[in-house]
Amino acid sequence: MNGSMSNAHTPAANTPTASSPRPGRPRTDSPQGGDPEARSPGTGGPDTRSPGTGGPNPTEEQEALRAAVRSVLTRHEGAAAWPPLTRDIGIAALTIPEEYGGLGCPGRGEVHVVMQELGRALSPVPYLGSAVLATDALIAAGNDEACARLLPPLARGESTAALAWAEAGAAGDGSRGSWEAADLTTTAQESGNGGDWLLTGTKEYVLGGPDAPDVVLAPARTPSGIALFELRDPQGLFDPLPTMDRTRPLGRVVLDRAPARPVSTEGARVLARVRDLACTALAAEQVGAAARALEITVQYTKDREQFGRPIGSFQAVKHRLADLYVLVEEARSLALAATAADAAPEPAAAAKAACSEAYQKVAGEMIQLHGGIGITWEHPAHDHFKRAHSAAHLLGPAASHRRRLARLLGLDAPYR
Repeated sequence: MNGSMSNAHTPAANTPTASSPRPGRPRTDSPQGGDPEARSPGTGGPDTRSPGTGGPNPTEEQEALRAAVRSVLTRHEGAAAWPPLTRDIGIAALTIPEEYGGLGCPGRGEVHVVMQELGRALSPVPYLGSAVLATDALIAAGNDEACARLLPPLARGESTAALAWAEAGAAGDGSRGSWEAADLTTTAQESGNGGDWLLTGTKEYVLGGPDAPDVVLAPARTPSGIALFELRDPQGLFDPLPTMDRTRPLGRVVLDRAPARPVSTEGARVLARVRDLACTALAAEQVGAAARALEITVQYTKDREQFGRPIGSFQAVKHRLADLYVLVEEARSLALAATAADAAPEPAAAAKAACSEAYQKVAGEMIQLHGGIGITWEHPAHDHFKRAHSAAHLLGPAASHRRRLARLLGLDAPYR
C-alpha cells in the first residue's frame, strides 16, 4: 500500500513481463494472464483508473493482476472463471503465507484489486466466501495443524471453504440474521470421543459456490465461550438456497450434533478480525460494481436519443449522473482507506456502510435512467439492483456498521 488516498489516475499497465512468480507476487505470466487489450467498456480506450490498491500509484504487479483477472472474467463466464483464476493467476493464494503454499502478499491491496474486478463482472465465484472469510478465519485462528492441512489445497484452488457464521434470529437493527458474535446460538458440547465436539444449530446466508464447499468452519458457544470449529464431515450439510441475487450463491447449514474438531478457543477474537477483513473486501467489490453500473448508464445516455438529441445532454440527466459519480468516488475513497489501514475496525465499518448505500443508489438510478429496458431480464441492470441490495445486508446492513463505528469512536448517540 503506497502513497496518499487521492483519486489521481495512472496509466494502466500492459501485458506483464514477469517470467515466473516471486514470493508475494500473483501469477500473471500464464496464458490466462495479462490481457494487453483490456479496455474500459463503453469508452474504446484503455482503463486508466487506479484499481484501488491503497494509493494512486499501484505497483506493477497489482496493475498486472487487475488486467489478468479482467481478462479471465471476460473470456470465462460465471463459475467457469474459478479454475483459471485460481490455477493460472493464483487469486486464492494471495493472502496465504508462503509456508502454507500461498503467495504471502503483504497488506490487502491485491485482495482489493481482485474484489473490484469480481464486483465489476458480478462474478459468482466463491472468492469472498472461501479466500476471504474462511481462509482469513484459519489464518487468524493461528492453528498450525489446521493451517498446514487445509490452506495448501485452498491456495491451489483444489478445494473451497466456507465460514458458516450468521444465524436466523432477528438482529438488533430489525433485519433478519446477525453476524454479531454475541448473537450466536449454535452450541458445542464435548463428545468424549477423541477430542471431538458436537455442534447443534442452524447457519444462514453461508457463502458458497456452484458446488458445496469442501471445508466448513463454524463458530459455536462452549461452556468457556465462543470457539471456532471445523466440521468433520461437511458433505450433505450445505443446502443451496433460492436467492433473489442469482450472482451470489448462498446456502444453509443445519447442524444436529454434527461432529467437529476445534480450531480456536478464541472465536470472538477471530470473528471480529474476519468481519473487518471481509467488510473491507466487500466494500471494494461494491465499488467495482457501482463504478461498472455507472459506466454502463453513462454510455446508454450517450447512445439513447430523445427529441433528436442524446438524453445525456439534458441538464437534469447530467445532474443525476454527476451526483452518482460523486457517490462512487466517495465510496472508492473509503474503500481505499480501509484497505490502506489493513482493515482496521473503524475504517472497515465506515467503508461497508458508505459503499453499501452508494451501490444501492447507483443501481436504482441505473434502472430509472435506462427506462423500460432497465427492467428486462436480458439487461444487467436488474442483476446490479439485486446484487446491491443483497450485498448491503451481507455482514450486516449499513445502520449496524454506523452504530458499530459510533461505539468504536466513543460516541453516545446512536447512528441511524
